[in-house]
Amino acid sequence: MTSPISMPSRRHAAAAEAFAPSSALPEAEDRTRDRVLSAVLENGPVSAAELGDLLGFTPAAVRRHLDHLERNGVIEVKRVAKAGAGAGRPARRYVLSSQGQSKLGDDYLNIASSALRRLQDIAGEDAVREYAEERFSEMERRYAPEVAAAGQDIAARSLALSKALSRDGYVASAHSIEAKAPLPAEFSSVQLCQGHCPIQQLAAEFPVFCDSETKVFSRLVGVDVRRLSTLAQGGHVCTTHIPTGRPAATVHHSIAEQSGNPYQESNNQQERP
Repeated sequence: MTSPISMPSRRHAAAAEAFAPSSALPEAEDRTRDRVLSAVLENGPVSAAELGDLLGFTPAAVRRHLDHLERNGVIEVKRVAKAGAGAGRPARRYVLSSQGQSKLGDDYLNIASSALRRLQDIAGEDAVREYAEERFSEMERRYAPEVAAAGQDIAARSLALSKALSRDGYVASAHSIEAKAPLPAEFSSVQLCQGHCPIQQLAAEFPVFCDSETKVFSRLVGVDVRRLSTLAQGGHVCTTHIPTGRPAATVHHSIAEQSGNPYQESNNQQERP
């Protein structure tokens, strides 16, 4: 999923002027930098290599413009390990920074925040919670077949979930943590990390969005999970602790299961607590 921010190209052009240093850049350089900024806005989180492919620029050219935009606080780097990549240095991926969002104009955020505050005033906090749950129910429906296909192993389901999240732009990864003696194997876990959140600033004002997402994760993997940190509350990444010491049984059941989808039939037949 690409960034939810969608703005007219005229705003991109205006942004190039706002971000230019005091000494005027050559016009061609200015236009090129504007293209790089627009590509980060529309495709972030995105790597330098991906930007080069999208724009047809050399790696050196892309990095020069990215370095300039980063120095000026317009974009920022998210260092997150790729799902399934194993140990190694996390990849650098670029997203628009809070300052960049502000410069470009966060119309969607202002409108959404205002609407939710109004909804809360009129109908109460339960109405905001229902809206958040409805928003994440769509994610649950899309991810459920993919996670179910991973079988009953919690670690495998967590990895499938991280891949689905990464495909939607959350820059997710899943790292297994094996319990060591004297701790029993049931203390093993997976740390599910998300390096990007498309509604980060909205979730900072309305934490119920993070709560609803966490509940969806719990139902999808089949065990109770716990949020350790979130981007919305100042964390470097969103981190979810997923215990893996027992099979995905029956603690939670996804919306897909409740609606009787055939791919969940085997899960439905298991003993419920």
